[in-house]
Amino acid sequence: MTPTVSRVRAAYDRIEAVDRPEIWIDLRPREEVEAEARALDARVAAGEHLPLAGRLLAAKGNIDVHGLPTTAGCPAYAYDPPADAPVVARLRAAGALVLGTTNLDQFATGLVGTRSPYGAVRNAHDPARISGGSSSGSALAVALGIVDLALGTDTAGSGRVPAAFNGIVGIKPTRGLVPTEGVVPACASIDCVTVFARTLPEAEQALSLMASPPARTLPPLPQRAPGPWRIAVPSREDLGELDEGWAEAYERAVERLREAGASLRQIDLTPFTEAAAMLYEGAFVAERYTAVGTFVDKLIAQGGEGLDPTVAGIITRARDIPAHQLFTDQTRLADLRARALAALADADALLLPTTPGHPTLSEVAANPLGANARLGRFTNSTNLFDQAAVAVPAGEVGGLPFGVMLIGPAFTDDRLATIARTLEPETHLAVVGAHLTGQPLNPQLLALGARLDRTTTTAPVYRLHALPTDPPKPGLVHVGEGGAPIETEIWRLPAEGLGHLLTTLPRPMTLGSVELADGSRVPGFLCEPEALTHAEDITRYGGWRAYLRR
Repeated sequence: MTPTVSRVRAAYDRIEAVDRPEIWIDLRPREEVEAEARALDARVAAGEHLPLAGRLLAAKGNIDVHGLPTTAGCPAYAYDPPADAPVVARLRAAGALVLGTTNLDQFATGLVGTRSPYGAVRNAHDPARISGGSSSGSALAVALGIVDLALGTDTAGSGRVPAAFNGIVGIKPTRGLVPTEGVVPACASIDCVTVFARTLPEAEQALSLMASPPARTLPPLPQRAPGPWRIAVPSREDLGELDEGWAEAYERAVERLREAGASLRQIDLTPFTEAAAMLYEGAFVAERYTAVGTFVDKLIAQGGEGLDPTVAGIITRARDIPAHQLFTDQTRLADLRARALAALADADALLLPTTPGHPTLSEVAANPLGANARLGRFTNSTNLFDQAAVAVPAGEVGGLPFGVMLIGPAFTDDRLATIARTLEPETHLAVVGAHLTGQPLNPQLLALGARLDRTTTTAPVYRLHALPTDPPKPGLVHVGEGGAPIETEIWRLPAEGLGHLLTTLPRPMTLGSVELADGSRVPGFLCEPEALTHAEDITRYGGWRAYLRR
């Protein structure tokens, strides 16, 4: 079995194990993806450089994937795309394998992830809460360890809200940096294609492969004066009402930046929140009618089967907005943007909670418009102001992920990602061999700031093999039945360190999801099955150190 075929089979097994059918709109047949995986591994073996070789990808259901219908979350809207959208084609050309298209708030209209005839997408950590939308299925596929990367879109925050709620990274690039051809528009003038990943380096790599040379020119950014990062933060009063514990979690993120040497300055958030309200309450929502309004009208006339009632109401109401209202709102938006840029002054980024809170499914059902409006308080203005953003995990509140985002001027994408690295919380890593305490590669972990958390064992679904490498190391392989518990150390390290390990990991080692004895899963070192042909099976020893002491 080739390494990528093994990863594909593990992904489909994971799909069955998590039992979340609401993630997908269309899933490619397993045999078809395995055949593509074998061909991909043959290309790599022949010496072809594919930076994303073997990475698994999901695409939001409003993005064209050749061979699958594009539905935008509405079955009656489905069409067969003649080709991949450019963003999909570029990631495929780099070696990524598409598993399928994912669920979304219909026509990308919403931040909740519940407005879909394919089912409400439940949160990865608490199924009673929303996943966030509209890129709900894509975020969940990453958060649950099914795919490595997933594409979403972001008009009002859809590439950031579900990232925050599911504890992953979401990058919303500068408008125009990533092509939107082959994407069903929501508001075409401000739509962006976004990327989700579990680590920031993975998301950055995917974005670099998706990006095009800028199709527009902006005035040059002001020359940045030397010194520490200058981060704008609002006052506690400006943040408004937050869920319990969220203000404190935000302050901890602010403090992490301060401890990293950032210079903090207070900002008036009023222009941002007033512009955020305009995205749905003003005339700009009329562009959603331009995108799909005629289709929605016809479908309603035929009985409206498959239309989400909240989405249909938003789009049809937009039909009757008078033209003069748009010009009035454009003038007001220009004033708010000028005030916002003046408030930012020479700040490198604005730090905000991604959302004010995390509602339950029942809370959204009881007040769909109000709940959605609250979720967009901090995200809605970003594209209206022509800014870039990156959303990253920033700890937990009550056992659930808490996320923040950094916002900056257009084309400061790299700067925002650099600052965001100081915010990423620690992650866990499972090691079973040469990275164990006292073993030759353990200094690699120590150099990344890692520290030992605990010693445990894997679930009894793995086998361990001694590999003929220098230095000697074992290979851990998931086998399901016939496995045994293997001694494992769990280390805590900065998430950026995990990304560094991923980019430097030599074959046949891979980084995957390791199931522990208590049923939890953490990232850990695994081995490509093809490397085991001449490797001794040492599972009977129960671990690498016991094997060395034999």
